[in-house]
Amino acid sequence: MRISVFGLGYVGVVSAACLATDGHVVVGVDPNETKVDQIASGRSPIVETDIDEMVRAQVAAGRLSATMDVAAAVRDTELSLICVGTPSQGNGSLDLKYVARVCEQIGAALAHKSGFHVVVARSTMLPGTMRDLVIPTLERCSGKVAGRDFGVCGNPEFLREGTAVYDYRNPPKTVIGETDARSGDVLASVYAGLKAPLIRTDVDTAEMVKYADNVWHALKVCFANEIGNVCKALAIDSHRVMDIFCQDTKLNLSPYYLKPGFAFGGSCLPKDVRALSFKARTLDVPLPVIGSILESNELQIRRGVDMIMARGSRRIGVLGFSFKAGTDDLRESPMVEVIERLIGKGYDLRLYDRNVAIARLTGANRDFILNHIPHISRLMVDSIDDVLAHGDTIVVGNGAREFADVGARLRDGQALVDFVRIAQERSNGRQYDGICW
Repeated sequence: MRISVFGLGYVGVVSAACLATDGHVVVGVDPNETKVDQIASGRSPIVETDIDEMVRAQVAAGRLSATMDVAAAVRDTELSLICVGTPSQGNGSLDLKYVARVCEQIGAALAHKSGFHVVVARSTMLPGTMRDLVIPTLERCSGKVAGRDFGVCGNPEFLREGTAVYDYRNPPKTVIGETDARSGDVLASVYAGLKAPLIRTDVDTAEMVKYADNVWHALKVCFANEIGNVCKALAIDSHRVMDIFCQDTKLNLSPYYLKPGFAFGGSCLPKDVRALSFKARTLDVPLPVIGSILESNELQIRRGVDMIMARGSRRIGVLGFSFKAGTDDLRESPMVEVIERLIGKGYDLRLYDRNVAIARLTGANRDFILNHIPHISRLMVDSIDDVLAHGDTIVVGNGAREFADVGARLRDGQALVDFVRIAQERSNGRQYDGICW
């Protein structure tokens, strides 16, 4: 394929060199004459493992060149990658002037091109940027319609400095956010030789994935450092601790616990976060990340209560209030906290949970619930039907399978507030509201 790469910085040069090595004919485009001259002479404008040799070889083979002529680059290629910078501004927002400018230039060139051309954004941009800036700018400057006259895709990169060529060849995934299937097909063909999951989705999701990835990486670094700081204060080998931690690929390094939903609870997580935070305070070791976990959890509980109250009805039905489906454990269940707050605000509640029966609860579990909601037994009913008959707003609080069809059983005027995504297919109806979806 004939490909133009706009922006000869880190991502652009790596992408251009790897694409040329794969056999594509690639032209790099940049307003910086020095960068263009460096590529033309077979030298890389960036420092990165293997890149100098790749640039030299591909320029010599005639598969890689560079230019400042945007119109010619678009005219002579079938696909354009936008790899310009999106630096932070003082308030934390992104400076999108380079993206806007290159979209204006590409759009102006598309105005004079008859063939179907695909524009692919590799630059890291917040969700909505493709929809609100990139596509409108291309359409305005070209006088054409995206998805009909030309194609648009988002294609976030997952390159680490120092290992960028390896990462390009061995990506954890290839994500294509497409506005139309034709454009997605063209871009997918570029990556056909890579042995990685190919994920095709909408452009907003593709944009957000990049941020979920990078913020997660940053969080992991800070988490490991805070655990390390506590270990050092206790004369424990932090690397040994984290080596053992990382051997758990069922819970620790896995998809488990990484589905958005309601707050955590139970007898372990809240207690252990509090205990470690307390121990760190006694050691004078600040833990800003770990110390914020319970605060974040509390905000999710508050969010849930606000969602219920926003429905405007006083009669509430709750389905599932143990902290996890299939258990009767009520200790620090976030749903118990929701119930307690709603009772305190004068709401009329009915509760159902097959696994919870006050007569069977013993020990700390019984003490916890009776101390928080001593009259809970009067609110409990025997069936889902009883809850549905009472509530104008129905709240699903845990993922018990028996709640899966509740949405289909609502009567006119009833609303469902879902804390667990009991229905896997997202509903957009006025009767449905999911806590994170």
